[in-house]
Amino acid sequence: ADFDIKTYQESGDTLHGFEHEVEAMITLDGKPFAAKKSYHEVYKKKRGSATEAFDGHTTDHSLDGVPVKEKQYKDAIAEICDERTFRLLTDLRYFNEVMSWQERRELLLAVCGDASDADVIASDSELSELPDILEGRSPDDHKAVVMAARKKINEELKEIPARIDETSRSLPETDASRESVETALTKLREAAQVKHQERARLTDGGQAAKKRRQLSEAKAELQMIESKARASGDEVVRVAQKAIDDLIYRIDTLTRDIQQRESTIGNHQASIQRLNGDMGKLREKWQATNAENFADGTETTCAACGQDLPTERVQEARDKALAAFNRDKAERLERIDAEGKEAKRRISELALGNEGLRKEIQELEAERDPLAEKRDNSPVVTAVNITFPPEFTAKEAAVKALEAEIAQLDAGNADALAEVDAQIADLKGQIQEQEAALGRIEQHERGQQRIQELGAQEKALAAQYERLESELYLIDQFTRAKVSMLTEKINGRFKTARFRLFNVQINGGIEPCCVALMDNKPYPALSTGERIRISMDILCTLSEHYDMAWPVFLDHAESLTGDIEAPGQLIRLIAAPGVKELKVEKKSTLREAANV
Repeated sequence: ADFDIKTYQESGDTLHGFEHEVEAMITLDGKPFAAKKSYHEVYKKKRGSATEAFDGHTTDHSLDGVPVKEKQYKDAIAEICDERTFRLLTDLRYFNEVMSWQERRELLLAVCGDASDADVIASDSELSELPDILEGRSPDDHKAVVMAARKKINEELKEIPARIDETSRSLPETDASRESVETALTKLREAAQVKHQERARLTDGGQAAKKRRQLSEAKAELQMIESKARASGDEVVRVAQKAIDDLIYRIDTLTRDIQQRESTIGNHQASIQRLNGDMGKLREKWQATNAENFADGTETTCAACGQDLPTERVQEARDKALAAFNRDKAERLERIDAEGKEAKRRISELALGNEGLRKEIQELEAERDPLAEKRDNSPVVTAVNITFPPEFTAKEAAVKALEAEIAQLDAGNADALAEVDAQIADLKGQIQEQEAALGRIEQHERGQQRIQELGAQEKALAAQYERLESELYLIDQFTRAKVSMLTEKINGRFKTARFRLFNVQINGGIEPCCVALMDNKPYPALSTGERIRISMDILCTLSEHYDMAWPVFLDHAESLTGDIEAPGQLIRLIAAPGVKELKVEKKSTLREAANV
């Protein structure tokens, strides 16, 4: 695709009007087979011009002299050999320089056979535990799982010392024991309970207690009367507000319906405008199509032999071409006419729809506008005056009278209550101190327990890490065993070529690769002659695998100092000093000239 096949003049410009051809004459299973492609320029007369103008390039195909379509040509070639296999068996550079290492490795395993995991495990007794470890996974998949788990464990192990140190630093200082603090706290709470009972006797005894019960009952009745009065006023506000909210909701709903229909009308108008534009383009297209005339391009000579075709065949071909042109033109005019009618029908449909929508908008506005006026004139009710019943005033006076009587009774034992309250406050302070001390002890104990848990977790993670390291070691051992088995199996299929299928990393890990070697040197480091020899060795093995031998073009053959074995026909391209014209010699002549 990137090769410029056209011939250049001395001026540097390409020659025009010439056909550039390539043809292969092949013997296939004892039978001759010819494949040919011809690349040439195309010239056509444009409307209104009497001369032909350049209109691009085209490629003609033929098989055994018979013109065929490009697809027929490719299908026929593919039946003999697909393109990838053909390049593998004809292009010495394709395997080592064009294919990726993944493709080379996949091809070698397909040609030479892979080594099963079971065979690899059976080859080394140290790997006997591996099937139970893998649990049905492949070694590579399990290694990925182990690496992820090991990374996570390692991150957790790094965090634990810092968490232990943080917990240790946050431990509160405490001198007392839990037992002594709990004993003191029990005694203080018992003493406080005694003082509370003493205070209750002072406040609840005799006439004062009776008055307090009466006061509590009077306050409850007063609150009930007040709640009923307020609830009645709130209901009036709620009913009035609901009526306004319902009105607003209905107005908003009608407004949205109007806006939706107005938006639809706008969309319809845009569609009508677009369809009118389309109809204008269709009219122009119909006129242009109707004005087209038949251009006679019938060939009068045979493309194969160059002789003039019979007059009746030329006329028959011309009549068919004219009929096809008229049929195609009529079909296109019919399609354009149908598209125009559909656009016109759609415009009428959209216009009729807009009329209905405008009528609906008028109806919706007729309903909405009176509601909006009613909303604007409706008063806003946020509160109403609450009217309390006569019993509320009487009960309020009774509450005040009881409070006055209780205050007078309490004045008699005020000093005793003050002393008890002071004792209760002192005991409460001591209790709070002891509870704080107990809290520090509990926090210290929880911290110590957390430190122990973190230590145990660190040991468990370390054990898991060691187990994962052991599994990684077994998987690496498996990989090394498989490397050895595969390398020996693949290298045995070649005479000079050897392959490195894995790279050993600095950390001891193994990663897959595929590099051809010759005398322990990788392909990129080989000389031109060495590359030719190792590539030909690979090509011979692949030809044997695919059971087919194609001619091989050996470029830079002058780089070889001796003969070379090929699976089939070998075409050696040799650059000789002073030779400017292409010279073809058979193998016998080459042997004598090279004295090999």
